[in-house]
Amino acid sequence: MQHLADAQDIEITVDSAGTQAYHVGEAPDARSVRTAAQHGVAMQHLRARQVTTQDFYDFDVILAMDEGHLRALNGMKPVDATAQVDLFLHYALGQKQEVKDPYYGGQRGFDEVFSQCFEACEAILEKYIKNH
Repeated sequence: MQHLADAQDIEITVDSAGTQAYHVGEAPDARSVRTAAQHGVAMQHLRARQVTTQDFYDFDVILAMDEGHLRALNGMKPVDATAQVDLFLHYALGQKQEVKDPYYGGQRGFDEVFSQCFEACEAILEKYIKNH
């Protein structure tokens, strides 16, 4: 998302965080880094962090990749939070579909998820431009 926004000179803050602390401080999976690099997206500098309560006030939208994470985010969301919480593909493309976790598969799964997320990010930025 940040790569696409920067390429279009769109000023937007993009971040990524997990609902659990399993991988806090770790770099992205090497297969993700490889796939992104093949598309000109650098992400080896990223480090995992956990969602915080403050995120629900600092961000306009918080998107979950799957229903389980959506439930977790809604459970963490303070009553007076300002962020909209939604499923990533629903928010982007109107699809009630999850982004499948490619972790336990091979490189092909990472390539497919990248393509799916790239399309969704383009749609989100288009929506953002129209609304601003």
